[in-house]
Amino acid sequence: MAITFYDLSAKNGARFSPFGWRARMALAHKGLEAGATVEHVRFGEKEKLEFSGQKLVPVLQDADTVVCDSWDIACYLEDNYADRPSLFGGEAGRGAAMFVNEWANRAINPLIAGLIVHDVYLACDERDKAYFKESREARFGKSLEEVQKGREERLPNLHKALAPARAVIEKQPYIGGTGPSYADYALFGSLMWARISSSFELLPESDPLWAWRERLLDAHDGAARKEKPCADAA
Repeated sequence: MAITFYDLSAKNGARFSPFGWRARMALAHKGLEAGATVEHVRFGEKEKLEFSGQKLVPVLQDADTVVCDSWDIACYLEDNYADRPSLFGGEAGRGAAMFVNEWANRAINPLIAGLIVHDVYLACDERDKAYFKESREARFGKSLEEVQKGREERLPNLHKALAPARAVIEKQPYIGGTGPSYADYALFGSLMWARISSSFELLPESDPLWAWRERLLDAHDGAARKEKPCADAA
């Protein structure tokens, strides 16, 4: 095994990409993260990814095989490391995980972005801040401060959007059932994006999703909990 994992890096090397976290948890689930070489990639270091034929992280290089996109990485790991714990629990589970993946992309990530985008800017390496600010303000059509303003009043919108996941967690420990699966990591990655980038808490302790997140922080020998938030790594 000669796996190299290219992941997005914030200031002080903290890894804060929601998509990177999905792939990172998939590696940990398969028992492969500890043996993988991590290549930190800043926003301004696109040249590091030229070999992959595109410009986005995460990227997995396993010997001569290169895989881009967190979902494709998960599928590659499942299919090529079938002797290790399954990420999906079969084809039906793979389909269900794909639904959660797309739901998080389209319904949850945009809401989280509006709550933490200025904090993400502050978490960026100093060399990346100008690029991040210009590109994200063009995307939102306003300043990052304006996007994030009033987030306390908008937080209930996120809580409402999370209702389907909450309803599942009220009935079982994980979205995937009795143990974590990629369906959990797809949503967990979004929450790790906020946890690493921002001190703004998205979940109250009374929310069942808080306890679910705590269980995932401790999963796989605490792989996620060991990553220091940017504020702590200053």
